[in-house]
Amino acid sequence: MRRFFQLLMVFFLTACLATAVSAAEKREKFGMDKRHDSAKRVSFKPSTEKIRWKMVMPWDKGLLFYDIAVHFCDSVRLASAGRLDIKPFAAGEMVPAMQSFDTVSQGAAEVGHDWPGYWKGKNEAFVAFASVPFGLDAEGYNIWLYEKGGAEMMNELYGKFNMVALPGGQCGQEMGLFSNKRASKMEDFKGMRVRTVGWYMDILNNLGASVSPLPGGEIYLALERGVIDAAEFSSPAINYPMGFDEITKYAIQPGVHQPGIQCALFFNKPAYDKLPEDLKWIVDIAAKETQLWSYNWINGLNAEAIRRFKQKIEIVHMDKDTLLQFRKTTYEYMEELKKKFPDVKKVVDSQEEFLKSYTDWREARGGAAAWPYETYMGGKILE
Repeated sequence: MRRFFQLLMVFFLTACLATAVSAAEKREKFGMDKRHDSAKRVSFKPSTEKIRWKMVMPWDKGLLFYDIAVHFCDSVRLASAGRLDIKPFAAGEMVPAMQSFDTVSQGAAEVGHDWPGYWKGKNEAFVAFASVPFGLDAEGYNIWLYEKGGAEMMNELYGKFNMVALPGGQCGQEMGLFSNKRASKMEDFKGMRVRTVGWYMDILNNLGASVSPLPGGEIYLALERGVIDAAEFSSPAINYPMGFDEITKYAIQPGVHQPGIQCALFFNKPAYDKLPEDLKWIVDIAAKETQLWSYNWINGLNAEAIRRFKQKIEIVHMDKDTLLQFRKTTYEYMEELKKKFPDVKKVVDSQEEFLKSYTDWREARGGAAAWPYETYMGGKILE
């Protein structure tokens, strides 16, 4: 009898397995690596030519953005065994900060690194590849850029200016406003004199603030002298060396203006086109490695920087009604912007479509936020 039941169990398990295989065969593989086909048969040979390029940027050496640009150059040099050597020049060493775009476009330097929003005056859509208020966070940018056509749109936009572009550094969410005025409600922002840039500048003006796009190097003095009440610049790790906590009392959170700081690498197209095929792949892979490394590096530093900030200033959170009003004003502003600029509409519509498509997964995974045990058990289960 025991032997009979053993045979019966084997038959049952075999039938279940066959049914599962049959069911699986009705569906195609869920997702595939599009690069695989081109990678399994490499038709080009390693190049022997030694190439020297120059990189320009809007960053001085005191900003961690400079280190991100240098990291890319180092990765290319290491992976190519020095065959492609890119020499980085900080702002002012070769050209002034805001001339880096034109310098690469015209071919006086082969590579540039940036925060794309700086080129708002050339095409409004550049801002969407840098940060959108209440828009894509780091996770969203990475998925949208690499899986939903965002990188192709970025390359298309830079292509209008004789360049090739790749994502080149993702730093995550920025801090909010360093301020000497405690602001958590909408009325607190009325008349506030603020330093910010990009679309957030217009949004704050629409909410009754008075906004000025001061360069980063002028912010400290403006805050210290009371020329402005509040300012934002970047993430905690990048802000900390700037010393804003020495002259302000509050940090108004969250940084809704930049849920994700996205940087780009841009190449003079004729120079890029002349690269041997193996070096083009090295450039592409090094850019992706820089995108990954920068996020981990900056956010590891952010954790320590915010602890230091909390020792000297109060972290103030905007209340829910204020955030909702900010979101509403941002939506209305973006809708008007899309009516005026077709390129903005194309890019932002693509980002918003991704956000909608990602909603089910974002909602389903809620409640698994990685808080310490004591924090989670205290009732804080969402981020």
